[in-house]
Amino acid sequence: MFSPILAMHIPDGFVSLPVGAFGWLLLVLLLAVALRQTRQQLDERQIPLIGVLAAFIFAAQMINFLVAGGTSGHLLGGALIAILLGPWASLLVMTSVLAVQALVFQDGGLVALGFNAINMGVIAPFVAYAVYRLSQRVLGSSRSAQIGGAAFAAWVSVILAAAAASVELAASNTAALSIALPAMVSVHMLIGIGEALITVAALSFIRQVRPDLILGSGAKSAAGSGWIAAGLVLALAITLISPLADPNPDGLERVAEDQGFIEAAQEPAFNLLPDYTVPLIENEAASTIAAGIIGTLIVAGVGFVVARTARRSDGQRGGTA
Repeated sequence: MFSPILAMHIPDGFVSLPVGAFGWLLLVLLLAVALRQTRQQLDERQIPLIGVLAAFIFAAQMINFLVAGGTSGHLLGGALIAILLGPWASLLVMTSVLAVQALVFQDGGLVALGFNAINMGVIAPFVAYAVYRLSQRVLGSSRSAQIGGAAFAAWVSVILAAAAASVELAASNTAALSIALPAMVSVHMLIGIGEALITVAALSFIRQVRPDLILGSGAKSAAGSGWIAAGLVLALAITLISPLADPNPDGLERVAEDQGFIEAAQEPAFNLLPDYTVPLIENEAASTIAAGIIGTLIVAGVGFVVARTARRSDGQRGGTA
């Protein structure tokens, strides 16, 4: 039987109903602002980038990497998206990913979805964006400075997102802040190293092939849309190695086990493709790959529709003004 503890994000039961409801209210308000901001910030060529990035983040998050002491970590992606598209667009991307993960794969609770999205789609990208821009002002815009700034921004964003989760656990009386905060921060200081490495690698690749896709790069826009298909193929290719993900518990699960509140997690109200598997496929590796492909395509579609809807609404409003 599926256990929500195997999932990557905060499950229901770790946050109380009042805390979860507040998280949802805050998320809805921030999404409204994000839609308004992205209409003003994104141009037409960046719309499909939201779908491609959402697909990449979903696929990459399926690959847990070993950290230390029987603990694994996975990409958050907030820094990567913020540097490419800005922090407000990051919220749209991360909410698309997290909603599909919660609704289709039962990864992360529905009550906890508000704060899962705020931690990964607001705190992580806004912190990363601020740190990255500050590093550019202090260190300049050389290639080494950009790489160092992106790496540090990604590392810090993971730590502060983990610290925010600790506050939410404490507000829900799940774990005392004096226990949850140092435990979450210490393990995510290690996970943040992996986040930094992946972020720098992805940005370096994009800077080589399509530097115009990076927000504020000033690079001339390249013709053609082949990069969209290439990005989706890359995301789908990542799912092929998802069965190789490290099986050890991730940072939150490890802290929950060590601090004794793991039993607070609740079973999901329904199961569709639980724990990133397709129930009709008996082979475990094939089942995981199939689930990854399904999820990647769904998330790409959701991200593209969200971005296109925002731009269409902006155009209709401008046309009737």
